[in-house]
Amino acid sequence: MKTLHFDCFSGISGDMTLGALLDVGVPETLVRAGLDSLGLPVQMHVEKIRKGGFAATQVWFRVPEEKAHRYLPDIEAILARGTLTDTQRALAWRIFTRLGEAEAEAHGIPLERVHFHEVGALDSIADIVGAAVALDWLGVQHISCRSVPTGQGMVKCEHGLMPIPTPATANLLRGVPLASSTIKAELTTPTGAAILASVVNEWTDSPALTLQAVGLGAGMKDFLEQPNVLRVMLGERTVPASFSENQDRVWLLETNLDNISGEIIGYTFERLLEAGALDVYTVPLSMKKQRPGVLLGVLAPRELVPVLEAIVFAETGTLGIRRHEVQRTKLQRQTTSRNTPWGSVRVKESWRDGVRVETPEYEDCAQVARSAGVPLREVYRAVQRASQEDRENAT
Repeated sequence: MKTLHFDCFSGISGDMTLGALLDVGVPETLVRAGLDSLGLPVQMHVEKIRKGGFAATQVWFRVPEEKAHRYLPDIEAILARGTLTDTQRALAWRIFTRLGEAEAEAHGIPLERVHFHEVGALDSIADIVGAAVALDWLGVQHISCRSVPTGQGMVKCEHGLMPIPTPATANLLRGVPLASSTIKAELTTPTGAAILASVVNEWTDSPALTLQAVGLGAGMKDFLEQPNVLRVMLGERTVPASFSENQDRVWLLETNLDNISGEIIGYTFERLLEAGALDVYTVPLSMKKQRPGVLLGVLAPRELVPVLEAIVFAETGTLGIRRHEVQRTKLQRQTTSRNTPWGSVRVKESWRDGVRVETPEYEDCAQVARSAGVPLREVYRAVQRASQEDRENAT
């Protein structure tokens, strides 16, 4: 499993994240193209420097001076421009939404009234969008992070001097293991905390992986105590050969529906699966006044939650969606093929405790049955016979 580990021993910020991702191998031209397509007046500067004695990549943006405050709809309009992929746009939107939720909680105001001041600046927007583009290009399946140091002391922000971590950063790091630090500076910024809160699947100081590449992103400050760099490690997650399961975290979206036709639900199913939902299901319900209804459930990767929620709202007319993060245990699996008298059929193989289970792909079986004019169950039987022969030959 392709894994990225954030080793943020000196904290994390948006520019450090982008620098580290470029340093680990993300093409600079790809990030530049994504940012340029948004039409923002920003110029990205990338430089190889030495920070605390170590080679690292530093990223900074030249932007015009401005005093504008941006709200979440302003950010959404910016993200809607350009050539970002759906995954990149969804991840960037997720990060900004997490920031907005943290700010709304800190100030006790609705999300739509939150204005992004420091984080809404052009350079912070570029940091987040650039990180989303870079993470999408890496195509990692699992992201872990070590305990996060926040630093100590006070920091000057829009509302005056505030203790470290600032209220929004503290909200974003709720439930995250923190590391102590004697450095009197803000090591983890709201942007850095929002990135971690939006992408990390596992918190561990010692990831189990086969290391393939290392990247260092330099911060702007210099510390006497330690190098101000963010290290990322890219590799394949190591799983013992006898261990047939792995775990990850996904989001479960649910809504109760009544007075809706089966055709609408079926079409919604198709759109959700085409957009990247991991699974979609319905459960019959008895609702208020004993009206029959259904529970629509959607399993979603974190970065696709906004996209899939938009589809549910648009297609069903529901007034609200519940969402919460869940942990799931998965069997290791792979896709292979089996030959039948009428053609080849893809088969999913999974293992548990040394026992192999095979499941033919319905679409392949149905296509073979139609083309050959044979019953579907005959195709399934042929796949089972081919699987049995394969196991006997292997022994």
